[in-house]
Amino acid sequence: MMEKKKILIVSQEMEPYTNLSIISKIARQLPQFVQEKGMEIRVLMPRFGTINERRHRLHEVVRLSGMNIIVDDDDYPLIIKVASLPGARMQVYFLDNDEFFKRKQVFEDLDDKPFEDNADRMIFFCKGVVETVRKFGWPPDIIHCHGWMTSLIPLYIKEAYKNEPLFENSKLVYSAYDNSLESTFGGNFIEKASINNLEPEDLAAYTDGDKITLNHGAIKSSDGIILGSEAMAEPVMDIIAKDDKPVLEFMEPEEGYLNTYLEFYNNLLAEAEV
Repeated sequence: MMEKKKILIVSQEMEPYTNLSIISKIARQLPQFVQEKGMEIRVLMPRFGTINERRHRLHEVVRLSGMNIIVDDDDYPLIIKVASLPGARMQVYFLDNDEFFKRKQVFEDLDDKPFEDNADRMIFFCKGVVETVRKFGWPPDIIHCHGWMTSLIPLYIKEAYKNEPLFENSKLVYSAYDNSLESTFGGNFIEKASINNLEPEDLAAYTDGDKITLNHGAIKSSDGIILGSEAMAEPVMDIIAKDDKPVLEFMEPEEGYLNTYLEFYNNLLAEAEV
């Protein structure tokens, strides 16, 4: 019997837990669809303080919790929680930390001002995702990252964890959206993001002069790109045009679009087997 392909979905949003943008809808529909087509799925996302743990029946996974994640030379405990996705035979894993995710807003305060530590929260989440999958001991065939908050994961997998056997055959898919908060990141972002002996030059694609360019960096380190927004910034499209990688053009999340995503996965998996 052929072994099921393993698909890891990492998203900054997902219905019914959050509903901030188109990401929430795609991240809800895609894993269930792919699982029903015979693949093995795991989903990871942040446990934002807006998520009602009692209503959604989150509970801590003690065997996975207890790790510490270093951000800017400080240790932060990583707590892993899990909930069953309503209407699907699937579990969603939540990465939690009181310092970063307890607040009752997601990315901006009550005055619509982005949190000053959004970069730190992203670094914590991206490294936490990789460490959690390592603790799973579960080798994903595809890692599909949705949104700017996941944009360091392709680089971390390809460079910081390049000697990790668990990810040896993993294909990285990055869905780029036009809603990044990178313009609010501080000038020391690259230094903070340089984990596990990465040098600043390893993150060169994440900068353009004085600007932080999260989509650029993720695209450079990914094996396949999906345009999650209809209107992407011209520099992002230029980077995609220069890279010889499979690209799935933007599709409205309507009937039939999930089949196209699945076909994109299958084509990447077929390339890996050649």
